[in-house]
Amino acid sequence: MFRILILLLIIVPAMEIGILIWSGNTIGVPITILLIIATGIIGAWLAKKEGMQTLRLAQIQLQNAQIPNDVILDGICILVGGSLLLTPGFITDTVGFLLLIPYTRTFVKIGMRRFIQKKIDSGQFTFTIRR
Repeated sequence: MFRILILLLIIVPAMEIGILIWSGNTIGVPITILLIIATGIIGAWLAKKEGMQTLRLAQIQLQNAQIPNDVILDGICILVGGSLLLTPGFITDTVGFLLLIPYTRTFVKIGMRRFIQKKIDSGQFTFTIRR
């Protein structure tokens, strides 16, 4: 897992730089800079909107004595997606928007549930409930 993270930390920025250079040469530097700024602004607005909606839903579920497990996964996706959108680059922006849009976030949450379940089944992830 750590090796994959290291590779991503090397490969993704290199790809981002290449795409930014290509974009600057293709559509121009000013438009590329405006696109980066626009995605950051739109991403921050969308992250705030989705985050507030998720927080409200979690509060409602807690008031009704429900465990907000799905909402917690939404919150994780929104946090990561918002962070990626504040990072300059088109690859991170694309992944960030996919994590912020509820429809596409659903598919990511399915993968997260499978990953967590696999870790629980193998005994690598445990949790306790205290009363």
